[in-house]
Formats: sequence, structure tokens, C-alpha cells
Amino acid sequence: MPFVNVDNTRLFYRLEGADDRPVLVMSHSLGCDHGQWDTQTRDLLPHFRILRCDMRGHGASDVPPGDYSIERLSRDVLAIVDTLGIGKFAFCGLSIGGMIGQRLGASAPDRLTHLVLANTSPRLDSALMETRRRTVLDGGMTAVADAVLGRFFTPETLARQDADVASVRRTLLNTDPRGYAGCCAAIRDMDQAGLLPHIRIPALIIAGDRDVSTPWAGHGEVLARDIPNARVLHLPTAHLSNLERPRSFTSALLDFLVPVASDALDAGYQMRRNMLGDAYVDAAIAKTTEFTREFQELITRYAWGAIWARSGLDLRTRRLLALSATCSLGRWEEFRLHVHTGLEHLLEPCDLKELLLQTAIYAGVPAANTGFQIAKEEIEKACAPKSG
Repeated sequence: MPFVNVDNTRLFYRLEGADDRPVLVMSHSLGCDHGQWDTQTRDLLPHFRILRCDMRGHGASDVPPGDYSIERLSRDVLAIVDTLGIGKFAFCGLSIGGMIGQRLGASAPDRLTHLVLANTSPRLDSALMETRRRTVLDGGMTAVADAVLGRFFTPETLARQDADVASVRRTLLNTDPRGYAGCCAAIRDMDQAGLLPHIRIPALIIAGDRDVSTPWAGHGEVLARDIPNARVLHLPTAHLSNLERPRSFTSALLDFLVPVASDALDAGYQMRRNMLGDAYVDAAIAKTTEFTREFQELITRYAWGAIWARSGLDLRTRRLLALSATCSLGRWEEFRLHVHTGLEHLLEPCDLKELLLQTAIYAGVPAANTGFQIAKEEIEKACAPKSG
């Protein structure tokens, strides 16, 4: 398993994604582990190399005795990225992860490109954190589990008892009380209000409007006020905003972290090649005449460069939407194109079957019938043995 040894403490990390992508470091909440970011990781990997770490006392990392500090936890992050040979990186932290982010933003501005601070604060009630620290040391994690989950999620989310709630509860109960208490001490002793004006890198503050742990008043509003030029996003969530509104959270990260292409035409040609293949695009360019050139550029700039290149939906979803629309409207040449190239990029036959069954219900059996026939022909071509 991947570990970095920092002052005789083994810290677990998980590094995923292509080596040519910029690095995004993600830091979890108190009582969680790197798995808190599973949903975001899947959606962000096309854009980033993602480094997730279990902070000391949590997950698969060691549990050194005694109290920890935010300064110690931030040095752990730097030790991991240094060991991995990572120079600059963006950082996203939630709750105590955001507290670590504040420290890094002020103390290591030459290392960070962007900073996302979610559901966090520069200072919390020290007496409250000391009470929680003593409670877990005396009674274990079960003594605080229900109260913590009541802060993590809204009552509506808890009532659904979905997979995220069950996973977070399991992780919380499996957290070593000594590690949890050590991080409680770090929050107890923290006062980072004076650091905020020194954070000069681009910063995004994400606040949960129903977050009772770090409410906007006195917490998020302080970050937004004192960090120069910080952007703010409010979500209708409790403390774990990335789990209660996962797509909204991810969309905000992409909007903040991924630069918009300066030339939509160039971006459109690249996206068109990614989705349709070089052979198709080269053939289309070769057939372009002076009469059709402006129309081809319009399609490339606006359809592929302005819409397909948007980060709000993943490319597989956009492909399925294109197939659904063209099948429903009977645009069979375009439908066949997206079936053919989709089987080469991102789609599998099972995706086409489910889409066409859905189409049968909402657009009619005749449309689905033709769609199934075209899809069957293209699947057979794709599965046929290649000559030579």
C-alpha cells in the first residue's frame, strides 16, 4: 500500500490519474477518510491527477499518541507531495481539511495554485472541541456517532439512509478514538483568523446553508471577508456538502479550477477529435469547401467548443443525450455517427440498450425499433474480427 513516513508516522495516500494532468490534493473531514471524495474523484480524473490522503489518526494512516496541530497536519500534506515529487498543486479541503488548507494557503503560497475551502472556519469553540475530545477518549466513537452524523447530514438525508450515510457512519465508527481526539485538539487550539489576509492565491469558499458545525455567520463569512477576492458558493446542505450535493460541488470545482479555453474553435476541434476520432475529423476537413467552411466552423466552435467542452456534464452523459435526441427526432445519420464513434469512445452495448429502451417509452416504439437496428449493425461491425 502507498505510504509516506513522516517523523516515524506512516501516512496513507492514494494518487490517481494521468501524469500529464495538474495535481489536485483533497483533504477530508474529521472522522472521515479519503473515501469521502470518491464521487468527486470519478468526475475530476479526466482533468486532474488526484492525490487523496488519510490524515494522521484516520483511515489507514498511523495513530501517533497525543494532541495534533493544524500546523503539524499541514506539514504532513507537504511531506507527502514532496515525497511524490509534486511541485505545485491545487488544494481542496472540507472541515478540518479546509483548516489545513487555510494554513497551506498562508504559509506555502508558492506551492498552491488554487484553494477550495468547504464547510470550514478559521476558529471554532475550543470548549466544545475539548468536550468532544474527552468524550471519545472516555466512551469511544459510539459516544459521538449519532451527534456527528446529525451535523454531517440534513434530517432528510439521514432519513433516506442511503449508501453515503451508511459509508460515512461505518468510517466514523472505525476511526481510532485516539486519532479523532488528536485532531479535536488541533481544532481546539486553532485560531487562524490572522492568516486569512495573507492568502493571496485564488480561493473558493463553499458553505452549507444548513451546516450547524460551521455556519455561514461567524465562519464562512469570515473567510469570504478576510481572504482577498475569494469567491463564494452556498449549497443547501449540512456539513458534508460534497456528499449531499455531489454534482453541484463537483461542478463548482470544475468551474473554479479548469481554465476556459481562450479559443473555442481550437477547443472544438480538439473535442471533436476526442469524441469522433481523427479519421472522421480529417475526412470532414478534407471535404470542406469555401461554401461550407463557415458552417463547419460554426458547428465546431459552438456545438463542440462551447457546449460539448463544458465541464458540467461528463462526456459519456453528453454522448447519451445526443443519441437520445437524434433517435427521438429520427436524425438517423447523426444517430449512427454517435453510435459508431461512441462504441469507440466511452460507450458499451449495454449503454445503447438501456438508452433505446428508455426511448421506446418516451419517444415511441418505432423510433426505438429503428435505433435498435442501427445499433445492432454498428455493434456487429465493432465486434467483427479486424483483418490483417
